[in-house]
Amino acid sequence: MEDNFKKQAEELVSKMTVKEACDQLRYDAPALERLGIPAYNYWNEGLHGTARTGTATVFPQAIGLAAMFDEEGLEKIADIIATETRAKYNEARKRGDRDIYKGITLWSPNINLFRDQRWGRGQETYGEDPYLTSRLGVAFIKGLQGKGKYLKTSACAKHFAVHSGPEALRHSFDAKASDKDLEETYLPAFKAAVTEGHVENVMGAYNRTNTEVCCGSEFLLKKKLREEWGFDGHVVSDFLAIKDFHENHHVTETEEQSAALALKNGCNLNAGVTYQKLYNAYEQGLVTEEEIRAAAIRVFTTRCRLGMFADDCEYDALGQMDVDTEESRRVSYEASVKSAVLLKNDGLLPLDRSKIKTIGIIGPTATSIDVLNGNYNGTSSQYVINLDGIRAAAGEGIRVLYSEGCHLFKNEVQPLAKPDDRISEALSVAEHSDVVILCMGLDASIEGEEGDAGNAFASGDKTNLYLPESQRRLFEALKKTDTPMVLVLNTGSAMDVSEEEKRCGAVLQAWYSGAFGGKALGDILFGYACPGGKLPVSFAKEGTLPDFTDYSMKNRTYRYEEAEPLYPFGYGLSYSEFSYSGLKLDGDENGAKGSVKVSNTGKHDADEIVEVYVSNKNADDQPKWSLCFFKRVSIKAGETAEVTLDIRPDAFDTVTEKGERVKLPGTYTFYVGGQQPGARSEALTGKSCLTEEIILK
Repeated sequence: MEDNFKKQAEELVSKMTVKEACDQLRYDAPALERLGIPAYNYWNEGLHGTARTGTATVFPQAIGLAAMFDEEGLEKIADIIATETRAKYNEARKRGDRDIYKGITLWSPNINLFRDQRWGRGQETYGEDPYLTSRLGVAFIKGLQGKGKYLKTSACAKHFAVHSGPEALRHSFDAKASDKDLEETYLPAFKAAVTEGHVENVMGAYNRTNTEVCCGSEFLLKKKLREEWGFDGHVVSDFLAIKDFHENHHVTETEEQSAALALKNGCNLNAGVTYQKLYNAYEQGLVTEEEIRAAAIRVFTTRCRLGMFADDCEYDALGQMDVDTEESRRVSYEASVKSAVLLKNDGLLPLDRSKIKTIGIIGPTATSIDVLNGNYNGTSSQYVINLDGIRAAAGEGIRVLYSEGCHLFKNEVQPLAKPDDRISEALSVAEHSDVVILCMGLDASIEGEEGDAGNAFASGDKTNLYLPESQRRLFEALKKTDTPMVLVLNTGSAMDVSEEEKRCGAVLQAWYSGAFGGKALGDILFGYACPGGKLPVSFAKEGTLPDFTDYSMKNRTYRYEEAEPLYPFGYGLSYSEFSYSGLKLDGDENGAKGSVKVSNTGKHDADEIVEVYVSNKNADDQPKWSLCFFKRVSIKAGETAEVTLDIRPDAFDTVTEKGERVKLPGTYTFYVGGQQPGARSEALTGKSCLTEEIILK
């Protein structure tokens, strides 16, 4: 069948003129009526729900989904996204609507590494670890693309490659990465997406990587993607990225030269306007007819794989009643619960209803829908904001007081008012409450992608790791009260809340928490649900990060960091307690297998995330340790689960300075527990990992 799709594409393209084939390499491809080919817009988004096309289920932002550490759960979410995307596509095309954001080619997931916590788009990623990103990326891709005769939707691995800010420089920046860092950190998730996930589409990045423009890189698009990894889908540029070749990178002088450079090196589809000059480039002898037709065959093979020209596609029956269903809303709520990470708890949580008559909800994110949505989001038919979720969980008999406290980032809430115009009200609420839930954080108007409305501070990046000054002034006022406080953070990235956590009895990281994030929050605070997420990104302390533009992995991420983090990767508390015993692990260069017993010794039914790390000291300049396995398991209070461990062969890989993977003889130490090894994790949890050594000869 696979060859039939390509043959079908070849037949269609063979009937096109060269000019028509050129026109089909634009993301907004026009109709070819004489061939029965309708217009098609390739640009659609499905990062954490079908986006930008009206009503759809809104799941937690990608970084929150990563905090679930749950491959099966993420694949299920992606399948729902694909179902809703297909359904909306079917309904739109019935009515002749072939506009942007209504297709079935989804430009998701974003599997770039979250190497610097200041990056505004880090919220779109699966965190700072290449193994976690690889496994979650593959799961998401499989969920989007389905298991049928045709692709349910096509997934897109982006942005290829070595792309993670600064946003303000991305159109002209040259990211310098060593061969070792490329192979060890920046490329593994993309390789897995291609070789294991069989991703249909790869998107190039705006920047250059080691002098080559990513959307016209011979090294990335030809050597790595096609030759080494055997990619057989199509490559699309990021929006207007090819225009950057001549306007910002200055590697070409004309639009025609830019179009030719991109096409020749393997960029098949242009999101932007430069390929409108592709036929001119052909007439100037800069590209050949063969190169144009080869690119057209690639994009049409994707359309054929999606069943666009078939009368037996199994997904054609999906429609309006398959969007925003009771089941999809349930899964969204569950993801909001599973993604929440409890960072601190001195016993204040879960809240004891018998000791609370009045609860104060304070902060600028308490009534915000934006902190439920994140960016690249759809529109839910129902939202539960933090305030409403807490009020519902509190139920009858508990009085709920509310104050906005401050603007998200401005000095005053009300125009013409003096700075800090809501602090006195917040103090009054705190002094009349038995406990305060302090709702703070960011939203996509100040943390996100360059060019988005409102990204006024650093083109969407953070200038530092602290909360905005308006919120810090609110906290400084509230910390002088005697009322116990719980800090709830809605952000898409790591924050330095060193001062805030000293005063607050509990800290909960809720991310951009999805349409039902407020309900999940209320249920967690009152103990109707148990937090079990883990951090997919380290929470560094302000002033400890390297220069933002330095793409070396030195002192970046938990694998190489020298400074102690506030909260480490893989960390997260629970309302219950877990103990590990009976570790068995054997293996060789082909991988390792074994098991470990995990007991829920607490009083709450809860999820635990089993984490396995490997340390390889058989060569110099290696990561301290690296995640090599994880599994989310649900265990009832008082019960024990035996968890099977399945370690991949590449856990025994050593990456040399030349970027080569080798398996060296020596001792490999494996750490198994509910956290990563290391002093900071042990200090926060009071626990250490079980260890097992495997010797390669």
